[in-house]
Amino acid sequence: MSVSTNPSNDTTSMLDMLYSDFEAEHAATRRLLERFPNSRHDWRPHEHSRTLAELATHVADIPNRGVAILTTNEMQAGARKPPTPLTTAAELLAAHDAAVAAQRAALANTDLAALSSEWAIKRGDQVVTRGPRYRLLRTVMMSHLVHHRAQLGVYYRLLGVPVPGMYGPSADDLAGRTQTQ
Repeated sequence: MSVSTNPSNDTTSMLDMLYSDFEAEHAATRRLLERFPNSRHDWRPHEHSRTLAELATHVADIPNRGVAILTTNEMQAGARKPPTPLTTAAELLAAHDAAVAAQRAALANTDLAALSSEWAIKRGDQVVTRGPRYRLLRTVMMSHLVHHRAQLGVYYRLLGVPVPGMYGPSADDLAGRTQTQ
C-alpha cells in the first residue's frame, strides 16, 4: 500500500491512511524471522514460556488474525488449535509470507462500510472484546504482532542472536552482527 499525497474520500485512500504502516511492520517481522536460529527451536526462557519455535510460529501466523477480522463475523477464543511449531527460518518465512499475502488480499477486498461494522472475539457466549473491524484490525492483529515480535527479540537477545532493527538500525546492525549462531 502506498500513501496518497492527496487523499480523497475513496476507500483506497482511506485504507492507505489507516494502514500505511502495515507494510513496514510486516517487513520488520520478516527481518526478525530471517534470523531464527534453527538449532535452538526448542529453547524456552522459563518453564511457563513458549518455546522459541512456538513463539516464532505465533508471530508468523498473526496476520491471519487480520484475515479473520476482515472475512468473518467473530472468533471463538481457544477454538482454533495452535499451529504446529515451525522449526526453521525457511518454514517461518513461508508461513509469514503466506499470511501477509492473505491479509493484504482481504484488506484489498474490503470497504469502509465493512471496516466500520462490528466484530467480536468470544469465549463461548461471553464477549471478550468487541468493536469496529478497523480498530480491531489495529489492536488484535498489528499491535498483537508488534507485542509478540518484541518478545521474540528478547528471546533472541537471551540466546545471543543478533536482533535486527525494527525502526532503524539496531545495536547489532551497527556493530555488523547479522549472523545467527
